[in-house]
Amino acid sequence: MSQQQEFFNYINDGYKTKGDFLALGAAMLGEETITNALVKVPLKTLNRHGLIAGATGTGKTKTLQVLAENLSEKGVPVLLMDIKGDLSGLAQPSPGHPKIDERHQKIGFPFEAKKFPIEVLTLSEQDGTRLRATISEFGPVLLSRILDLSETQAGIVAIIFKYCDDNKLPLLDIKDFKKVLQFVTNEGKAEISAEYGRISTASTGTILRKIVEIEQQGGDLFFGEKSFDVEDLTRIDENGRGIISVLRLTDIQDKPKLFSTFMLQLLAEVYETFPEQGDSGRPELIIFIDEAHLVFEEASKALLNQIESIVKLIRSKGIGLYFVTQNPKDVPEDILAQLGLKIQHALRAFTAKDRKAIKLAAENYPDSEYYDTKDVLTQLGIGEAFVSVLNEKGIPTPLARTMLRAPMSRMDVLTDKELKQVINNSRLYYKYNEQLDRDSAYELLNKKIDAINKAEQKAIEDAEKQKEKERLAKERAKQKAKQSRSSSRRSTRQDPLVKVLTSATFIRAVFGILKKVIK
Repeated sequence: MSQQQEFFNYINDGYKTKGDFLALGAAMLGEETITNALVKVPLKTLNRHGLIAGATGTGKTKTLQVLAENLSEKGVPVLLMDIKGDLSGLAQPSPGHPKIDERHQKIGFPFEAKKFPIEVLTLSEQDGTRLRATISEFGPVLLSRILDLSETQAGIVAIIFKYCDDNKLPLLDIKDFKKVLQFVTNEGKAEISAEYGRISTASTGTILRKIVEIEQQGGDLFFGEKSFDVEDLTRIDENGRGIISVLRLTDIQDKPKLFSTFMLQLLAEVYETFPEQGDSGRPELIIFIDEAHLVFEEASKALLNQIESIVKLIRSKGIGLYFVTQNPKDVPEDILAQLGLKIQHALRAFTAKDRKAIKLAAENYPDSEYYDTKDVLTQLGIGEAFVSVLNEKGIPTPLARTMLRAPMSRMDVLTDKELKQVINNSRLYYKYNEQLDRDSAYELLNKKIDAINKAEQKAIEDAEKQKEKERLAKERAKQKAKQSRSSSRRSTRQDPLVKVLTSATFIRAVFGILKKVIK
């Protein structure tokens, strides 16, 4: 038996599957592609998560595109994080090219150009269906971890949520949360202290600064209503194909805090919403996180623990997470260990640090008698990759240097006109792009503060009126007393004539005269 035939059997046995599968391409022996030695991924193991890694320009995005297309054809919905802005071309068929035909001839099956159903989503003011979530949906624990708060500060956030629940104050957007923070520090300090305990103004100041940091990165656009229902990520079109949701993130590459906030909330919401289904025959939703280092580089230890927990648990909901990044070391080891499918494009060895990274990357893959993994990693061409997947029994397949198939859709962005047409045909666009601003904590607390201020003002005015009333009463009492003293003095001061007429001498003189007259 020739070495080629032996290798052909080795690959076909290693990638044998009884169920439905995705064909990634054909295995290579040295520089030669072995026709029909297909490298396949069982559909049922795609919820075991994965990694697509490689240096810039080696074909990571096209690999992501191939996976999304094939998943859609199998009726599996997909969510793509389009940070570089080059995935919208999925909505148009590939124009084709002789090199594509040549590639597929080597692989062993013909190339077919197709377009796929997409939904354009956005976190910012870019065109597309707006994704939003409310502060309440985050909850105190998740919000505290995203803000990287201390235990004491997290306790204050929990009190704020409890106070709002008890007083029916909806926490919808950032201005709601900021208003409650200001209220518990100022006007409502006595009320909060009496009911929930004393709150440190230094701690609320720290929380406010961290909220402002997210607000400055565009969080004011993300937090609010109408909340996006994650069930809308699992839609199937009229032809039975999974809809590919393309989230446009080209304008938030320099806003990692907002990106990681969104990602963690989305994963938490999906985990809470979707029912348990175990290892079924097909995934419910596949999520590709491009430029995955943006999720991890700003994350605190608590946040990383939260992400790790979700990665471990979410596969039981039929959700597969695929991280796309330049180097496997961008992904924390505990999370990397959970990734069943690994597609490694070429790495470049320009420095001693690069060579060390390549050695570590090679150790993530099974040993192979056909490859020196460390050396081949620097020799892979564009559209080639090392592939290792989990078979239907959950066992890693043999490592295969793979000539990957080409995308069936356009490997370029949509024109403005094409993009507008996709958005205008979207049912979700009209469902979620109406911005709501109903009365929530901000408005209700402003009314409460106005009522408190009016009551305080009325109390001040009433006190001043009472004081004035008492002053006037005192004035009247003083005046009355003065008048009474004046009357008393007048009554005791007799007129001189009266005094003479009433004197004893005068009376005796009058009686003396009368006696003489009578005689």
